[in-house]
Amino acid sequence: MASLVSPADIRFSVAPMMDWTDRHCRFFHRMLTRRARLYTEMLTTGAVIHGQRDRLMGFEAFEQPVAFQLGGSDPGDLARAAKVVEDFGYCEVNLNVGCPSDRVQNGAFGACLMQRPALVADCVKAMKDAVALPVTVKCRIGVDEQDPEQALFDMAAQCIDAGADALFVHARKAWLKGLSPKENRDIPPLDYPLVHRLKRAYPDTPIAINGGISTIAQMREQLENMDGVMVGRAAYHDPGLLLSVDPELFDAPAPVADGFAAIEAFLPYIERELSKGEKLSNITRHMLGLFAGLPGARSFRRRLALEAVRSGAGVEVLAGATREVTEAMSRLRDAAA
Repeated sequence: MASLVSPADIRFSVAPMMDWTDRHCRFFHRMLTRRARLYTEMLTTGAVIHGQRDRLMGFEAFEQPVAFQLGGSDPGDLARAAKVVEDFGYCEVNLNVGCPSDRVQNGAFGACLMQRPALVADCVKAMKDAVALPVTVKCRIGVDEQDPEQALFDMAAQCIDAGADALFVHARKAWLKGLSPKENRDIPPLDYPLVHRLKRAYPDTPIAINGGISTIAQMREQLENMDGVMVGRAAYHDPGLLLSVDPELFDAPAPVADGFAAIEAFLPYIERELSKGEKLSNITRHMLGLFAGLPGARSFRRRLALEAVRSGAGVEVLAGATREVTEAMSRLRDAAA
């Protein structure tokens, strides 16, 4: 069965990240790149089926293409939740088989599902039968004492046989005991060649690689072997990186010239959200790294972090923080003149 996802669809994506890739973050990231595939934070099947859907799942058409990540391990619940995701208009539903947190393990899903590939395949098939959306899987190369070569290839084979439209592979093991989620993103060694071998074994299935990729040069290198790259923390902590994605990876113009233009374009959204009662800090927390590496970047971060949380804070706080950068750059130019 032909995949509903093309390699071009997943050439570059921003990873789903708990507490980070909310609707404000995604809208801001879309200001910086029109071509990236964006992902929601993971939501459990229970939250999707029984929760406040409009609050938890609402998004704006401008964010598209935006995919939804589900956490769960019951095929029936995943099928029901996937149908809700489809009804909301997301472009893809992605199953989390990679998160190692204790909370996720206690729910018997996430990375611990690496030990149960047949169940994951049942979940994929149930979702495929329920929706016309692409169904994809994000996984690790293994957990704990598993042999990654065997664990990854077994998981991939069963998911693909069940109809998975694409795979996103975090090229690290997860240790379910003894390492925190943060440590699991850094300590287990990366094994890019293993994921490259997986791609060679499944040339007709779109496969993207994730983990430790933080520069355009690294992305280009990975794209020599993979259909796509998925970038997480680097895109969040240095969102200016996203300004290079469209021109460098898609041969398309950047939607805005620089971080200053991005802020200018983002202001109407911020003002609209503030008028609805949203707190400025809930929006600007995703912008703290926008000027990373530029003069005044530290002052920009500090002012936003301190002032955006104040009651009644408005766009003037963002304007003041931005002036820290423009004035620092002006001083640097004057000193060099």
